Amino acid sequence: MAPSLRDVSFSGRGFPVTETAATRQLESIPQTVVTGFEWGIESKDLWEIERRLSLVDLELQGFAYEGATMAAVIRDAMPGRGGRTAELLQGAGRRHIFLNYIGIGFAMAKLPRPLWKKLMPQELDGAEFYPPMSWLAVDGYGFDRAYFDPARWVDGQRPDTPYAWDGHPDYFQRAVDQGIGRALWFIHGAHVEHVCAAVRRFASERRPDLWAGVGLAATFAGCSTAAELATLRAEAGELRGHVAQGSVFAAKARHFSATVPEHTRTALHALAGITVEAAAALADDAAPAPDGAGGVPTYEIWRRAVRGQLLVNAL
Repeated sequence: MAPSLRDVSFSGRGFPVTETAATRQLESIPQTVVTGFEWGIESKDLWEIERRLSLVDLELQGFAYEGATMAAVIRDAMPGRGGRTAELLQGAGRRHIFLNYIGIGFAMAKLPRPLWKKLMPQELDGAEFYPPMSWLAVDGYGFDRAYFDPARWVDGQRPDTPYAWDGHPDYFQRAVDQGIGRALWFIHGAHVEHVCAAVRRFASERRPDLWAGVGLAATFAGCSTAAELATLRAEAGELRGHVAQGSVFAAKARHFSATVPEHTRTALHALAGITVEAAAALADDAAPAPDGAGGVPTYEIWRRAVRGQLLVNAL
């Protein structure tokens, strides 16, 4: 089921990327996800998978957990003993909870939709697991779609079939687009001009969420300079608040994992103008009360609140 490391490389996918030291670093991320997935499939118990994942460089460890979570979800969907996903996310993987949700989305891309309603462990409804962030699973699903079939989902800009994730089918495409935006960062090897051009080729109503995904990827995955990031922010124009919001969520995820690489600090400063510590506090302060959003997902209310606070801070 797992693709080879060559298959997920930029050349293996046929992406228009010129190989450099930075792009080699960037493509190590999907390769780390595949490695985590293989370990998750092979490991017989939680100790084994956690031990293997602990050997991964801390900067990449969250991506390995993405793959391991994907494997746990797929194994849980098969007949027999379940509970692997809950065990993994409640254990040492909890500090990577945001990326673990993305890993659930990777599994969604491989499993039939009738199984989706059982993929999210009920044990993850506590506040410490940030339940509104479960929309990152749909983000991960969108990323997978775009990364492995860009002709359909990027070039063809095909909209996906709505699904009532968290009871909000009308928001499904928006979360998918956030994942597609992240994928654009990889598909174009973090080349800012090419990424921006790719976003602009989409219909205008889809661009805000695409920009948010780009901001998240640029901050979490990195592989660009401060000058390039300044260009990215400028190219987003009036939608730069969406780029900044994605950047803040990426910084929050890095801060929660207790591993913050320098590229995250650089990107956050360029895209949102704040520190990682301030971004983590802003994200927590902006979090809405559970079930207080009415017809809009709590996740989206959270995103709006972050953008609003960033605007206030800029005044």
